[in-house]
Amino acid sequence: MAAVGPAAAESAGAVADGPASLPRANSVLAVIARPGQESADLGVLLSYFGMRGARLAVMCLTRGEASERNSTTERLEAVRPWELRTAAGLLGVCSVTIADYPDGGLGFVPPAGLAERILRAAQRAGADLLLVVDPAAFADLDTTAVAVAASIAARQAGLAVLARTVPGPGERWGVDLASVAGQVRERQSRALRAHRSQAGPAGELPGRARDWPARQAGPGTGDSFPPLPGGGEGSEMVRWLVPPSAAAAA
Repeated sequence: MAAVGPAAAESAGAVADGPASLPRANSVLAVIARPGQESADLGVLLSYFGMRGARLAVMCLTRGEASERNSTTERLEAVRPWELRTAAGLLGVCSVTIADYPDGGLGFVPPAGLAERILRAAQRAGADLLLVVDPAAFADLDTTAVAVAASIAARQAGLAVLARTVPGPGERWGVDLASVAGQVRERQSRALRAHRSQAGPAGELPGRARDWPARQAGPGTGDSFPPLPGGGEGSEMVRWLVPPSAAAAA
């Protein structure tokens, strides 16, 4: 997967106000492996894109049934999609698509098939940018499968893929949340609280993404969803998986 830094992105017309800015987008499709990632991992960026005028959509490839935590009396495959839709609404998302691939099993699904589903969702949403969790930031087969399939779909459609990431080697940059940091993180906290089935033993719910218990790596473990330490209170770290220059050449 190719990656460019903010300077190259700016020359491609992807950065609005400088190297610490959010890429320009009119319509963003976030592609996630399981319910909860839209809030814990991508909630701040989705909210910020929406505040910048972008139309937001989410595609979730599983129903999150493999989680080891369930504080309700409902089956997870039934309740977690409803939690996702509620959380997405709190983040300003206009449409949610949920597929029925097995939670913890995306790594065993042919990437071309996943890419076709993502491509159709992107076309329905009129997306000009795909948003994912960086597989290099979290060693999980499902998250990796999502990123690979989204990159395939993006190259077919001539779209860029932006990933939320963590500090590390290679080209990446921090998106400055500026004066809206408190607002977007409060939206993220409200969205997290929509995931009632993932509450702790005493009914406690985390207020921030970093408070969620880390999910064990590997297929079939499905233990909640991971917090990523990328960025700080006033920023979120991102990198390109498919940069605008590669998307334009597709």
